[in-house]
Amino acid sequence: MSLVFLFQWFELLPDNFSWETIQNWFMYDPKNPLLFNSALFLGLFLVFYFVYILTLKTHRLRIAYVVLFSLFFYYKSSGIFFLLLIFSSVLDYVIAKLIYDERDKFYRKLYLIISLLVNLGLLGYFKYTNFFIDNVNLAFDAGFKFQDIILPVGISFYTFQTLSYTIDVYRKELEPTKSFMDFLFFVSFFPQLVAGPIVRASDFIPQIYKRLKLTKEEFNAALFLIIGGLLKKAVISDYISINFVDRVFDAPNSYTSFENLMASYGYAIQIYCDFSGYSDMAIGLALLMGFWLPPNFRTPYQSTSVTEFWRRWHISLSTWLRDYLYISLGGNRGGKFKTYINLFLTMLLGGLWHGASWKFVLWGVLHGSALAFERFFGNLIKLPKNYFVKTIQILLTFHFVAFCWLFFRAKDFSTALQLISNIGELTFDWKQWLVIIQGYQNVFLLILIGFVWHFLPNRVIQFLQKAFGSLPLLGKAIVLAFVFWIVYATASAGPQPFIYFQF
Repeated sequence: MSLVFLFQWFELLPDNFSWETIQNWFMYDPKNPLLFNSALFLGLFLVFYFVYILTLKTHRLRIAYVVLFSLFFYYKSSGIFFLLLIFSSVLDYVIAKLIYDERDKFYRKLYLIISLLVNLGLLGYFKYTNFFIDNVNLAFDAGFKFQDIILPVGISFYTFQTLSYTIDVYRKELEPTKSFMDFLFFVSFFPQLVAGPIVRASDFIPQIYKRLKLTKEEFNAALFLIIGGLLKKAVISDYISINFVDRVFDAPNSYTSFENLMASYGYAIQIYCDFSGYSDMAIGLALLMGFWLPPNFRTPYQSTSVTEFWRRWHISLSTWLRDYLYISLGGNRGGKFKTYINLFLTMLLGGLWHGASWKFVLWGVLHGSALAFERFFGNLIKLPKNYFVKTIQILLTFHFVAFCWLFFRAKDFSTALQLISNIGELTFDWKQWLVIIQGYQNVFLLILIGFVWHFLPNRVIQFLQKAFGSLPLLGKAIVLAFVFWIVYATASAGPQPFIYFQF
């Protein structure tokens, strides 16, 4: 009855509620996958967490319990593809054991190649088959039919996680887990399963064997992260997406140049709030369970260069690409020109990782070219370090990133070019702009709040976290209830999927 009471308390149960509704809670619905920002997840997590606390002193029971809930979570997010997750886990667990026990270099490398081929082959099949068919048809005027392939949620993320495990074992930087269940716990850990952060085996697996404890400070930090992530995603990102950004990107020629420009700024803050909001919730949920996940964002739009941007944006992916792709290609070994090529190729492949489309390749090419450009001229030109120069650098970097986002978000190249053309025709018309701002006042207010939040000094965030932590338990409960009410009150539709679910 606790689930029913919880949903009634938040007034989120439908009027036609029945016990059949409860059955639907536990069945996969492709139209309504389980999301962090849904009332259903809140209820399920509270029940899960109550039982989880009771299992803390028993390692095997705790591992088995979390694995079962994680697989259920993935089933509710992606259906029967939870079996693919189990297959990948079995494969890499066995191969890592073989690599670890093998002394012959040839066979160790052979096992690693098998892991790479199978994992990347599965990723390639589900993600790039129709992309390949489309390009073959265009290049050779062929008539191959597209395959009816559904992309499993989060396959790009957990594939990179399992590969980090086998590669680290191969490099002799990590010992295999003590049991398959421990490894499956690492791969399927539900807070970060479907959209990251991409957790390294070397960072996470040692935590499995430590005695779990949750300090008051960690508990407060976890709740603070969850609240912030929920506000970013369900209030700022979803609202400006549904009520403005999606409309403009779907039909840019139906809107003014000013609306096109504001939609580009809106998407920049939307994707940040969406993805960093998910990451904050994932890190907070993991922390409530006694596990530390690495930060995935550090105010990326405050970067003074594209190089710095990639040290602040999707940190778990950028560091993964650096350590497992860029370094494997040769890194900065082999001279300056080879370094520029490696940077370019790493970002090109990083763009392709995001999606099976040439627009994502171009997005990667733009960022890769910028990284190589900065590395080249950074060795030749030393800019003065002062507030004015830093501000100019931040503005230039942000607008370059926002420009690249146009290709990332637009449904195709022609739409992106329409947006760019429309923005290029912008003229100063204060009266028209004022009318538009008044018409979208709630949207523009949330865009402004998103950017102000992003540019708040870190000491302000720390002060707010400390103030939240100093509240009594009742005060924290009131804040949580208020946040859920805001989420419910501002929702224009049901819970919206996270942008990175499609990757």
